Amino acid sequence: MKKAPGEEPDEQLTVTAPKEWAAGVPAVTHALEYSLSETSVRRTGVTLLTMNQVGGIDCPGCAWADPSPGHRHLNEYCENGAKHINDEATSRRVTADFFRRHTVSELGRRSDLWLNQQGRLTEPMVKRPGSDHYEPISWHDALGLLAEELKALGTPDEAVFYTSGRVSNEAAFLLQLFARVLGTNNLPDCSNMCHESSGFALHETLGTGKGTVSLEDIHHADLILVVGQNPGTNHPRQLSALEEAKKNGARIIAVNALPEAGLLRFKNPQEPRGVVGRGVRIADQFLQIRSGGDLALFQGLNRMLLEAEDARPGTVLDQEFIRSDTSGFEEFSRHARTVAWEDVLSATALTREEIEKVRDEVLRSERVIVCWAMGVTQQRHGVPTIREIVNFLLLRGNLGRAGAGACPVRGHSNVQGDRTMGVWEQMPDSFLDALGDEFGFDPPRAHGLDSVNSIRAMGEGRVKVFVGVAGNFVRAAPDSAVTEDAMRRCALTAHISTKLNRSHTVCGRTALILPTLGRTERDIQATGEQFITVENSMSEVHSSHGRLEPASKVLLSEVAILCRLAARTLDGTSAVPWAEFEADYGTIRNRISRVVPGLHDFNRRVARPGGIRLPNPVNEGVYATATGKAMFTCNDWEMLHAPEGHLLLQSLRSHDQWNTVPYTDNDRYRGIHGSRRVVLVNPEDVTRLGLSPGQSVDLVSVWADSAGRRAENFTVVPYPTALGCAAAYYPETNVLLPLDSVAETSNQPTAKGMVVRLEPVVAGGK
Repeated sequence: MKKAPGEEPDEQLTVTAPKEWAAGVPAVTHALEYSLSETSVRRTGVTLLTMNQVGGIDCPGCAWADPSPGHRHLNEYCENGAKHINDEATSRRVTADFFRRHTVSELGRRSDLWLNQQGRLTEPMVKRPGSDHYEPISWHDALGLLAEELKALGTPDEAVFYTSGRVSNEAAFLLQLFARVLGTNNLPDCSNMCHESSGFALHETLGTGKGTVSLEDIHHADLILVVGQNPGTNHPRQLSALEEAKKNGARIIAVNALPEAGLLRFKNPQEPRGVVGRGVRIADQFLQIRSGGDLALFQGLNRMLLEAEDARPGTVLDQEFIRSDTSGFEEFSRHARTVAWEDVLSATALTREEIEKVRDEVLRSERVIVCWAMGVTQQRHGVPTIREIVNFLLLRGNLGRAGAGACPVRGHSNVQGDRTMGVWEQMPDSFLDALGDEFGFDPPRAHGLDSVNSIRAMGEGRVKVFVGVAGNFVRAAPDSAVTEDAMRRCALTAHISTKLNRSHTVCGRTALILPTLGRTERDIQATGEQFITVENSMSEVHSSHGRLEPASKVLLSEVAILCRLAARTLDGTSAVPWAEFEADYGTIRNRISRVVPGLHDFNRRVARPGGIRLPNPVNEGVYATATGKAMFTCNDWEMLHAPEGHLLLQSLRSHDQWNTVPYTDNDRYRGIHGSRRVVLVNPEDVTRLGLSPGQSVDLVSVWADSAGRRAENFTVVPYPTALGCAAAYYPETNVLLPLDSVAETSNQPTAKGMVVRLEPVVAGGK
């Protein structure tokens, strides 16, 4: 039962068997139940019937691609998308009276779930130095306060500008433009913490940081490997695409440390067999891999493919493609043959027979796609793992042609668009040159701070102002105690947000809450009603039109807030027409069209049903790499090791959660109800460690810099994880992840593969 917004959940933990299928009628029921608990029948109807439709609201949840116009269902959304959009469209409001009744200290002790349940923010608020309360402030004074703090900095590099994937392309472009005109490349974003490893690996090997496949490619592949990913919870509409692929004869292999219901069987609620039938079996083979073993798996596969070519020369590898489109094959081939099978089997906890079965599927398949998500990217060896996946695709020419390619699946609706718009601390000179030419200034060239380095800089006093646009930085970031301490050292923290979250309770000396329109809401500016644009995981840019009346008459759009802030801060020293941009978003898109390749004639083309598919040079046989070709690489690794009495822990989302925000304390696909403070452990490991089901334990991470970080009072739940591995929910376990535990090259936090011990909680003390 969902508690009223004034109460904290007090349910008791109950555990049932994990589900063996996803979606179906229960998904529809839960989606409607949650939606109607948040807002009215009428508003629910408006959001759900327009979501992901041409001219409607783009789902603010995941970044999975929409079917082409004319092929979309009337209800083109998933359970989590329905919850997410109506969580934003909630009828609950957070007013000045709320902040009078609750101190910042009290709010800091509340759960993430409770904070989110309070509703939409309605007016600007300020917490002044020495105060423990937020109080109302006018927009003029709030933006003036922030502008004066920015102007008083010793250098622009004493500010950071963070954004999540919820923002629009237009707002993202303005944010990075403002930061660079101000004089800094300090533009950390949520991609630093989720798919940065994909970007680095793909840039190096293929010359682009994006995936190479379309939805049509998914539908017509012969073989799809889904690696380190849980579509049933994190991007459920991907299951519809996999179902379509199965109808067309595809085979699917799931690679994960946990069995995930959606990859076992999918009951599509929009199909008769999904309502009254058994649905569709998705995965033909499930490889229950040890955490951190994915690189070893692909190295083993690649060695097998080379040996198959040795046995049948000219019949296994795409020799013509390798000669014409790749470099480094000979060195890669020599390295791959040195991979020891005992190392592969130990690192993966798989049998050779299981891997041989995958090889046989590959040999039978003309068109192969590899999909992956944060189960791969958040490993220490995330970058070399993705490079090895590229090796795997290159061997048989599975790039640059229909039904084949690389598919990194982004988990937030416009995180890819943020990067396209220039939100990155390391944008290439080609982008900076175009930006400078368009707006008549010389952008800074020194690389800025990413998310991890921003935390370090705040903690050391080198950054004094933090500006966050959307998101919940404090809860998304690793090493929770270190992150919170760093934020509190800032002179000013400001968050442009729709709803209350933990970041608003972790304040600099001065703190601002700047409430903004949500994607569901109508955006009226001086020239009339505006729309915004977003980019999905498959490089498709399309429009989104708000349909609801704003939660408050004083809300400003993200674009308006950024334009007014920039104008106040820069005092007319910039030639950027900030007031014009606020009045008419089409003028922003006109300027984007002259800066961002592929978005020429932006306004006209994005108005077409389906929008714009950005060009992918790989599909044209063009590789912007060091050699001008797709690059084979040699990738070394050290196996993750958990000492005796320890486990490898990965963090994950529950089904009733989106990013840092849980909607309830349930995870029905995994059979968890009434609590999020659980640790899922293989039953054999429970016995081996001398624990018992239902026992209370503290999770203690092992790291070189200290005796360990502790997450207290978790309940042991026997669960079919890989042996030696465990899982627990994010963000509750971020406290365990040291700031220095990052992926090689990408500097992305490594939430998959934390070494932990489980210490029993003893009544009256440890």
